[in-house]
Formats: sequence, structure tokens, C-alpha cells
Amino acid sequence: MLVKLCFYGLLLWLAFWGYRQYQQPSDRVHVGMQAPDFTLPDADAKPRKLSDWRGQWLVLYFYPKDDTPGCTKEACHFRDDIQQIHALGGEVIGISVDTIESHAAFAKKHRLSFPLLADSDGQVAAAYGALFDLKVFQAAKRMTFIIDPQGKVAQTYHQVNPDGHSQAIIADLKRLSAF
Repeated sequence: MLVKLCFYGLLLWLAFWGYRQYQQPSDRVHVGMQAPDFTLPDADAKPRKLSDWRGQWLVLYFYPKDDTPGCTKEACHFRDDIQQIHALGGEVIGISVDTIESHAAFAKKHRLSFPLLADSDGQVAAAYGALFDLKVFQAAKRMTFIIDPQGKVAQTYHQVNPDGHSQAIIADLKRLSAF
């Protein structure tokens, strides 16, 4: 009985500690700084670099897991609003720690028309302060960054709700691109 109680106590402590780490906003990447560079494979295993999108607005969003309810909702909202984002000179990229194969299946299943990049080791998510790391489990935190055409961070979103997020992005792109 004592062993069971200790086990559940440890499990509860890990869950509480993990939740607090997940909820803490990161200030690693902030408005005005140069966005951390990266090279990651897309769902077709093609290497994609941040500089591939230089000269246009970039919506870089991190999400925890392919094909989960919140992540699917967020991705499908971006898919549905992609024409409005393109009309503002923007592009969307999703990044998670899932595999290339998982991204390919997720994109095909939901007809996603923007790249999903595989950050399998979590290094890019960590560079952006978007990595939830319990050592035995890693996931990207749900965070978004708007990067301007010169490669600088123009807007950050640390607490993202998938409902209405793409519309908030569109409103901010309108405001930011008006300058």
C-alpha cells in the first residue's frame, strides 16, 4: 500500500511539475529580435530553411501532436484561412516534434496546403522557447510567431487557443503589414 501511495504521489508531482513547465511563457524569442534560423525536413523529407520564406510574412506555429483534437482544429483553421493569409503576403508553417511520416499522414488526411516541418529532436522548438520537455516525453508547446519579411519576430503568441487563432493572426497581419 505504501509503495502504491508513493508511486501515485510521484506521478501527481510529475504531472503538476510538467503542467507548470508547459504553461510558463518563454521569453527566449521576443518581438524585434532576429528569428532563430533552422533547417528542418517537411512531410516530403525536403529540407526547408527559415530563409526560404525571406521577403514575406511568415506565420510559424508550434503545436503538440499531429491528429489530436486541438492540433487538428488549429491546422484546419489555418487551412481554411490560408487564402486570406496569402492575400496579406504571408505563409504558414507548422512545426512539431512528430515524424515526417506522421506529418505526411496528418497533412493528407486533413488536406493541409502548407508545410509541416518535423523537429524530431526538439532543437528548433527549444530555440523558440516552445519545447515541453520531461526528459522521457517531449512535445512542442502551442505557440505562434509572426516573422516579418526581413526575418525579425514581429508578434508572439504564448497562450494559444485553437479557436479563432487564425483569425487573430489575420487581424495582426493586417495591422503589421500596414506599416
